[in-house]
Amino acid sequence: MQSIWQSGVLDPQGPIGAAERLILINATVVMLAVIVPVIVLTLGFAWWFRAGNTKARYLPDWEYSGPIELVVWSIPALVVTFLAGIAWIGTHDLDPPKPLASQVPPLEIQVVSLDWKWLFIYPEQGIASVNRLPVPVGTPLHFSITSASVMNSFFVPQLGSQIYAMGGMTTRLVLQADNPGTYTGRSVQFSGAGFSDMRFDVVALPPAAFEDWVRQTRSAGGTLDAATYAGLVKPSIAVPPATFGAVMPKLFEAAIHNTVR
Repeated sequence: MQSIWQSGVLDPQGPIGAAERLILINATVVMLAVIVPVIVLTLGFAWWFRAGNTKARYLPDWEYSGPIELVVWSIPALVVTFLAGIAWIGTHDLDPPKPLASQVPPLEIQVVSLDWKWLFIYPEQGIASVNRLPVPVGTPLHFSITSASVMNSFFVPQLGSQIYAMGGMTTRLVLQADNPGTYTGRSVQFSGAGFSDMRFDVVALPPAAFEDWVRQTRSAGGTLDAATYAGLVKPSIAVPPATFGAVMPKLFEAAIHNTVR
């Protein structure tokens, strides 16, 4: 059985997830550098100034010490400085649409959040998938994300950043899977009755296996046209994965425009 340490943000499978885990660890260490000494000193003070300790000095008229004030204020200032630096660098390095440095051409994927399912369109391959997202390993994934209904949030914990899907808008996200495997994706924005079942599998395949999947999907047939899309938009819960071997041109753009009508 997979432990809690072998899943989610603590088990990153891509460069974005790994960088975010490093930020989490660094921030935790910086805060523990303050929390642990404070706990120890609190216990130490309570023990030293106990009623039975005749060696403890009681100074009722003491009110100021420059060295103590320096320590008391400099430590929080250093903590805030370190955490601000981590946040500043991480925010710029992990800007969601920022391209990854790679010799491999990116894969464009259009994502539409529906009630209560996910639609993935591969515009360059001319295919689409529902609630299942096969991707090639080692390839930057450029997501364009929108919603055909209420606001939602797209998140694959082991790959990295979550980002909102909003009707009439497009948000962009770049991720990458470095290792073959199946990673759970989910909605993390409550969106109604079927929210708890709004999950999908990200299946990271070797590039050759991904190309085989593309060919198999095309040969399996099925067309995602306006009528089929209208059926997908209708609310449904726990929808099994499905694929379409052909997609109506500009369907993603049409989904955006239909939402704001």
